[in-house]
Amino acid sequence: QVQLVESGGGLVQAGGSLRLSCAASGRTSSTVHVGWFRQAPGKEREFVAAISWSGGSTDYADSVKGRFTISGDNAKYTVYLQMNSLKPEDTAVYFCAADLWRSRLRRGESDYWGQGTQVTVSS
Repeated sequence: QVQLVESGGGLVQAGGSLRLSCAASGRTSSTVHVGWFRQAPGKEREFVAAISWSGGSTDYADSVKGRFTISGDNAKYTVYLQMNSLKPEDTAVYFCAADLWRSRLRRGESDYWGQGTQVTVSS
């Protein structure tokens, strides 16, 4: 089993920044890729960004490219999501997920998920 714990959410004004963290523990060796998803009220969960534990191979949803940056600390098995130029439409619960396969991770089919952290962007 892999446990994922997110932190860093909060309330911020439009144009502001937040940094989310996702700390992994347990059988982390069973995963290669880590990603962030978000789910706004009344909407489906959507992919935001992904990275491999090795630090390479990042990808982003078009809606966050140029504003969000995903990075990782392999030694700590922690992944970060730096969110800049936040917009009210970024308001959602942000989840961390991990998987052996990037394709399955991106489809939201991972077995391992965190509990989520709320991000609220006020206009």
